[in-house]
Amino acid sequence: MTPLDQLHVFNAMHASPNARLELSAHLGDGLAAALWHNRDDARDYQAPSHHTLSCYIDDGTGTFRRQRPADKGAPDKLCILPAGHESNWVINGTIRVAHLYVSEAQYALGCVRLLDREPRELQLQEATFTDDPQQARRFRQLIQLGWDEPAERLLASSLAHEVVDHALLSQVGVRDGLRLKGGLAPNLRRQLIDYIEAHLAQPLTLGELAVRCNLSEYHFARMFRTSFGLPPHQYLLARRLQRACQLLRLGDTPLGDVAMACGFASASHFTNRFRQALGATPGEYRRAFSR
Repeated sequence: MTPLDQLHVFNAMHASPNARLELSAHLGDGLAAALWHNRDDARDYQAPSHHTLSCYIDDGTGTFRRQRPADKGAPDKLCILPAGHESNWVINGTIRVAHLYVSEAQYALGCVRLLDREPRELQLQEATFTDDPQQARRFRQLIQLGWDEPAERLLASSLAHEVVDHALLSQVGVRDGLRLKGGLAPNLRRQLIDYIEAHLAQPLTLGELAVRCNLSEYHFARMFRTSFGLPPHQYLLARRLQRACQLLRLGDTPLGDVAMACGFASASHFTNRFRQALGATPGEYRRAFSR
């Protein structure tokens, strides 16, 4: 994922002389989190390239959006700041707020996996000071974990995925007035998803997937990215890693067998890819969830 200091919302907070960063960490899979304390401040967010989900932990009763001064924050209030949005905030008094930063790629994967829709069809809807006790509880559990400790960071990553999935299922709507051009036909997209899921253990190639859609590799790659929001190799790797996580959490299958079942050429290749994505080895991941 993009380094934290290149994430717009994180950087806007970090640039404030009044804001204090208590915790921050990359959680793998295009997710990062931060816990902030701020006071008597004003912050503007201009078209970030990532989504931000936030929960007020303490105080915040003097916080409002400049265009909506009557609506004030409070502990456990939730906000959703989609990629590309613009907002201006005023903080009177103090606030302690948790942020979860979500990459566009992770958002795209969620749209396909959870909603069976093309990411370009959908919009994560902006929300300010909403109530959702279950989601607030997840945020509070998240900030209690030790993000610097590998096993607890993995648990935090799992919890962050729950937060994102909940937001996708409850706060995503169809874009208004959208006319789709290019991309794969819906029936082809669904067939492709089913085929990939059924053949994750096999060494799938771009050519093999393109043939199933009667397209050249070049045109298939372009149309796949248009429909899925990310390139074929990135989608395939994400699905293989997700399958691996499921196998690691559900049993004691030898790591070499997990690697083969998920289409990795070797246990070492599997370990390297897993560590790059999640910041831990498969063995560390299994141990974290077997406690």
